[in-house]
Amino acid sequence: MAEKWLVGVDIGGTTIKLAFISEAGEIMTKWEIDTDKSNNGQQIPTDIAKAIQTKLIELDQQKEKLIGIGIGAPGPVNFHDGSIEVAVNLGWKNFPLKALLEQELGLPVVVDNDANLAALGEMWKGAGEGANDLIFVTLGTGVGGGIISSGKIVHGINGAGGEIGHVTSVIEGGAPCNCGKKGCLETIASATGIARLAVEAITSTETPSQLRELYNEQKNLTAKQVLDAAREEDELATKVIDQVTLHLGLALANLSNGLNPEKIVIGGGVSKAGDTILQPVKEQFARFAFPRVLDGVEITIATIGNDAGVIGGAWLAKTSF
Repeated sequence: MAEKWLVGVDIGGTTIKLAFISEAGEIMTKWEIDTDKSNNGQQIPTDIAKAIQTKLIELDQQKEKLIGIGIGAPGPVNFHDGSIEVAVNLGWKNFPLKALLEQELGLPVVVDNDANLAALGEMWKGAGEGANDLIFVTLGTGVGGGIISSGKIVHGINGAGGEIGHVTSVIEGGAPCNCGKKGCLETIASATGIARLAVEAITSTETPSQLRELYNEQKNLTAKQVLDAAREEDELATKVIDQVTLHLGLALANLSNGLNPEKIVIGGGVSKAGDTILQPVKEQFARFAFPRVLDGVEITIATIGNDAGVIGGAWLAKTSF
C-alpha cells in the first residue's frame, strides 16, 4: 500500500504556508501562497483548497493520497466546530474555517491556534525531541505560546490556554498591550517591546551606546539592532536585554513551577539571537524556578523555525484522523 500524506497549513498575515508531510513527519513538498485579506479574508479557504488541488495535479497524485488537513490560524479557536472566533489581522469573526474547507476539499480538517501548532511541530520533530511536557514560547511581533502537558495541547475551558504573552510582567504603570491589559510580557519580550524599551532608554538616560546614532538617523530602532549591539556588549543594549530576559525568565519559571516541563523551547524572530537571549534567560529562570523544577528542565532555542507550524498541523491531522 502506497504511503499516504498529511497536509499541514499555517495561515499567517502575509503568507499561507502549506506542506505535504509523511506519517513519519518528513516534508515531501512545501510551498506558500499570499494571504488574500480583501473582503475580510473570505477568499482564504478557497485559495487553500485550490493550492492543494493544483499541487496534487502537479505531482500527479490523487486526493485519496491525503489523510486530512491540520491547519493553524492566528486567534482563538472554537474547538466544537473548528471556527475562528476572531483573527484581527485577517478580518475574521466567528469564521467557519473547518466547515468551509471541508466543503471545498472533501477532506477532514482539524483547526488549532498557530502558536499551538508550532509547539506541536517542535515537540514532534524539533527542539522538543519528543518531550511530552513542554512550554513553547514564540518571540516575534507579539509573544505567542503553546503549552503541551502529557503530549496534549492545553486548550483550557474556552481555547485561551497557553497565552504566555499575556502573563503580567509589570504590575503598575506597564505599557498598554493589544489585548486591552497593561504590562503584559508581550509588551517587553516581543520584537516590538525590545525596540520600544531601547528607544525609551535612549531618550531618558545618558547611557553610552552605538544605538544612539542609529536612533538619531532612523528616529526608530529594530529589535535586531538592539540584539546585535547587546552581542557586542553595548552598555545600553545589554541593560535592555537584561530587563527583557529578567521578565521572560520570571514568567517561564512561574509557568514551569505549575507545569514541571521537560523542555522549554524559545522560537520566533527574536530567538535567532541565540545565546544573547538564551544565556540570560537561563540565569534568571534559575533564580525563580523551584529547585526540583529547575533540575527537570532544559531550555533551548527552536530548531525547525518556519516549518514548525506545518509540521504541527500534520501531527494534529495524524493524531485526529
